[in-house]
Amino acid sequence: MPRVLFKWALSHIVQSQDTIVLLHVSKPSKQESNSQKVHELLSSMKDMCEMRRPGVHVETSMVEGKEKGPTIVEEAKQQKASLLVLGQKKRSMVRRLRRMWTTGQKRSRGKVVEDCIQNASCMTIAVRRKSRNCGGYLITTKRHKNFWLLA
Repeated sequence: MPRVLFKWALSHIVQSQDTIVLLHVSKPSKQESNSQKVHELLSSMKDMCEMRRPGVHVETSMVEGKEKGPTIVEEAKQQKASLLVLGQKKRSMVRRLRRMWTTGQKRSRGKVVEDCIQNASCMTIAVRRKSRNCGGYLITTKRHKNFWLLA
């Protein structure tokens, strides 16, 4: 998913001379086990950005937080972000039912995105690909939910 979001942001939002901060939030207990993989992912995304948009400054950041939503909002505030772009991934019905059955949670995936959209002090956009068969993206902001952008 990060690749779809990243390509969309590079082609629709990012301008030369912008600064992009690639942020990864992990829970404190999981930080060390995935640290190398996360670092490699952020590094490859940074390289892709520098290749596609040479005039853009790219920074990477890995932070810990018990809850992702508030951590992302706080980091955006500290970075003085003017725009926060988040990826959304629609889980298959089987995965959603399995998660509900094993954890007892009815909804958890969209909570991080919704928290960020409602609480960030900057403009916040959530992006996901409409479907594999149909082009375009679904965009969610404070004012629009699942707005279909055919681009």
